[in-house]
Amino acid sequence: MNAQIDWHARSQALKMPTEIVIDGKRSAAQSGKTYEVVSPGTGRVVAKLPDCGPADVDRAVAAARKSFEAGVWANLAPRDRKKCLKKLAELIDAHRDELALMDSVTMGMPISIASGYCVQWAVNCFEWYGEAIDKLYDEVAPTERGVFATITREPVGVVAAVLPWNWPTGLLGWKVPPALATGNSVVLKPDEQTSLSALRIAELALEAGIPPGVFNVVTGGPAVGEAIGRHVDIDVVGFTGSTEVGKLFLKYSAESNMKPVWVECGGKSPNILFADAPNLQEAAQESALAIFLNTGQICAAGSRLIVEESVKEQVMEVIAAVGKSLKPSDPLKAETMLGPIAKASQLERVMSYIAIGRKEGAQLRIGGARVNEASGGYFVEPTVFDRVDNTMRIAQEEIFGPVLSTITFKTAEEAIALANKSTYGLASAIWTRDLSKAHKLARAIRAGSVCVNCYAADAHDVTVPFGGYKQSGFGRDKSLHALDKYVQLKTTWMKL
Repeated sequence: MNAQIDWHARSQALKMPTEIVIDGKRSAAQSGKTYEVVSPGTGRVVAKLPDCGPADVDRAVAAARKSFEAGVWANLAPRDRKKCLKKLAELIDAHRDELALMDSVTMGMPISIASGYCVQWAVNCFEWYGEAIDKLYDEVAPTERGVFATITREPVGVVAAVLPWNWPTGLLGWKVPPALATGNSVVLKPDEQTSLSALRIAELALEAGIPPGVFNVVTGGPAVGEAIGRHVDIDVVGFTGSTEVGKLFLKYSAESNMKPVWVECGGKSPNILFADAPNLQEAAQESALAIFLNTGQICAAGSRLIVEESVKEQVMEVIAAVGKSLKPSDPLKAETMLGPIAKASQLERVMSYIAIGRKEGAQLRIGGARVNEASGGYFVEPTVFDRVDNTMRIAQEEIFGPVLSTITFKTAEEAIALANKSTYGLASAIWTRDLSKAHKLARAIRAGSVCVNCYAADAHDVTVPFGGYKQSGFGRDKSLHALDKYVQLKTTWMKL
């Protein structure tokens, strides 16, 4: 990223999308209603978007169904779908600064992270799934003589993708490309606050040659989500967000057409640091970034530091130093590493949990205060709690902010018991030079991913799956396994 760019000037000149995209056309909500998008860095309104409702969801689903049944995308030769997705990857890359600005202004993500990571994820995913399209083979079953049986993948039809606000363009890249790669038509609902980049990518998709009606985007709040969840002509929902809302989508499905709902939900991920870590200083520094990156607004954040008692003080000194060095600041400054909390309601939630931690008796090591209030933004200091008991609410409930709970252990068995005593099971990490111990503990941890001597490094790589155990959800994003969510397997049994 060019550090010399004046991102404030760029943001003033940025053309904000103001309409949804259905059947290849831009339009307002049928009701004519709009809502305001507030920038968390300034507290000021930066855009007005269509406040959609069930009627708009009906329109988007009808367009998706029509395009699917017509076969304009589903029946397209794999090599041609491949060309379109790869072209879209190129266009997203070409519009990197524009998309990164949209995410930074609406979510508060530092512009360097928005450009270098968030948008890059989408580029990688569209390119990778585009390449995968013509490399997927169906199967011939090993049947008895006189029978010929095939197992073929077929697109499910209309896929709805529902995104959170914390990683806008990046998570669009996790959801939309595999659904399109398998021949489906898509209805996307981004979070109401961070919809700008999704609307722009829908326009770029048309430019890339994806036919009208194949990729539709509707904006709005919970009413749109419920309309999607209950819609009887949607075949699959892919959801990323809170466990609470994920459960609502399961309910909507049960009360409508029993559509599969793949949910990637919350986390309270354990980061287990042993005294024999290869480099204790480096482990402590990465453990700090594991909770403070993106202001802690990452589902896989290492929010529970489970550290061996003998090195706890040494580790805490490093984490405290890193936390104090990360000054919450304007996300449009190239040097900013820590932006604001994304929403006023989320700021209240984070501050309430800091108060809960104090009340529960945890020791506040650093932070705990709202800062930069004169800016109008929602900034919170990096916050570290020491002497946390694993039963405390701050150790068990997802805060989704830059708040670390520190828990000590003496034995490996105790560390695993602490790690697994959670309703969540999304991500985890183990820091040790003993690879035998690392293998044993990795098998024992009940989580969708285990990183050894690093934290969440797997999230950046599209070749490996990502998803959770327990109330962190089910189904996997990324890798070839993500394609399984958006296909039906058909057996064709032929007696010869």
